[in-house]
Amino acid sequence: MDVTTPGAAPDPQAVTSRDARTGQVVELPVRETPPAALDEVAHRAAAAADELAAWPRDRRAELLDALADALDAERDALVAEADRETALGPARLGGELTRTAYQLRTFAHVVRDGGYLEATIDHAGDTPMGPRPDLRRMLVPLGPVAVYAASNFPFAFSVLGGDTASALAAGNPVVVKAHPGHPATSERVARLAERAVAAAGAPEGTFALVHGFDAGAALVSHPAIRAAGFTGSLAGGRSLADAAAARPAPIPFYGELSSINPVLVTPAGARENADGFGTGLAASVLQGGGQFCTKPGLVLVPAGDAGDALVDALGRSVLRAPALPALTAGMARAYADGVAARSADATVVARGRDDVGHTAPDVAADGGAPHSQDVGTTRPALLEVAAGSVTPRLVEECFGPLAVVVRYRDEAEAVAVVERVEGSLTGSILTGGAADRDLPAARAALTQRVGRVLYDGFPTGVAVTWAQHHGGPWPSTNTLHTSVGATAIRRFLRPVAWQQAPQHALPPELRDGPAVVPVRVDGELVLPGT
Repeated sequence: MDVTTPGAAPDPQAVTSRDARTGQVVELPVRETPPAALDEVAHRAAAAADELAAWPRDRRAELLDALADALDAERDALVAEADRETALGPARLGGELTRTAYQLRTFAHVVRDGGYLEATIDHAGDTPMGPRPDLRRMLVPLGPVAVYAASNFPFAFSVLGGDTASALAAGNPVVVKAHPGHPATSERVARLAERAVAAAGAPEGTFALVHGFDAGAALVSHPAIRAAGFTGSLAGGRSLADAAAARPAPIPFYGELSSINPVLVTPAGARENADGFGTGLAASVLQGGGQFCTKPGLVLVPAGDAGDALVDALGRSVLRAPALPALTAGMARAYADGVAARSADATVVARGRDDVGHTAPDVAADGGAPHSQDVGTTRPALLEVAAGSVTPRLVEECFGPLAVVVRYRDEAEAVAVVERVEGSLTGSILTGGAADRDLPAARAALTQRVGRVLYDGFPTGVAVTWAQHHGGPWPSTNTLHTSVGATAIRRFLRPVAWQQAPQHALPPELRDGPAVVPVRVDGELVLPGT
């Protein structure tokens, strides 16, 4: 890396990497992707699409396993680089890297299983409506996919994160737009991915990485791109989604955007476990500097002594918390502004300490604004407001270690607050193990507004499983699909039906003979080997 001279302006086209602890900026040996290079990358992806789509599923699964192995092989160097750029700490980043490799291996299993294809065969025959033709249907790859890496997960939602893994699993080439918060980490991951792709014999153009705001804006509009996946801000995602829709041939844009993740504490929950829920909520709010997309930002707590005890436990944990590193200085400034604005609408219950935690060297005493343009930290905060005084600003996401407690007197007040909350990724209900009879109307209203409902747990853990759903109503996402778990592959596939097709023209999964994947034949599910 080339270290910039103090006071010297970096090359405006250079990709720079910032040390999250010291603010030192280095120039990487890469440049922002210019229009001609972006066009070449996109066309290579388009040229690779047919060959990659035709690969047998086992070969595609082997590529995903190879990518996971490559991550594991370079674990120490990758974690060190990501920690330098994000200050998230080796333990957190090591766990995230493990998750990223696991995601790739999970999708390898999904591909081998084949159930995701939704293979269906209806043989020719008579029906009450008359004769029907032979019809066979399954899902096929869309084509080149643009993936926009997230700031808060430099591995799991970045270059080889869930969007890339599910798009490759579906049989699509991928062009990743690197996030400027961790470009050196992105470059390391991209280089190992390119080696693994080449070793697997995949066509040139199967995978590529691009840099720069202009390249990202142009990528979603390039005619070779057939779909896009995004995790980031509401404003950024909305802009890209509008561009995707404004193309001569619009494409699907799958955005994860903004989520406040409400928590409903029932009266029984507050009575049964005030201290445990208070400390557990604090840990969830503070985890990763409050920079998880599933951070609980709004907590509905019953009025009365039990609720007071819960808020007291939550506040004590916040008071003990040090200032935390922001992923970028801009995020630190936005957080400080957000806390200040919301503090005008609610009572400040607790502020974290002015000193800095072990993962960051600098903090401002004003609630999070950095002392320099290079290093940004955030000071945790807890606000409280009565249910009848909730303002629109208090039910909007504030990215960072802030939570707003809303005190409700009865179920009607709880329902009224929940109905003001926009769509979120998660909604948590804390009952303390008591019989689940408290607040049925509020629980029902909460379920209508979220994609995942948790009981007696905290939302910042997102398991990679077949049953997971990481999505929700607008503005948490703009889609009905999930970005985590096995069914995330469905975003990057489209259905095709073959009518009266000869056997040689059909995909292997739809040909007559023993089933090679789960297939519904004339309405009956047939499993391989049966």
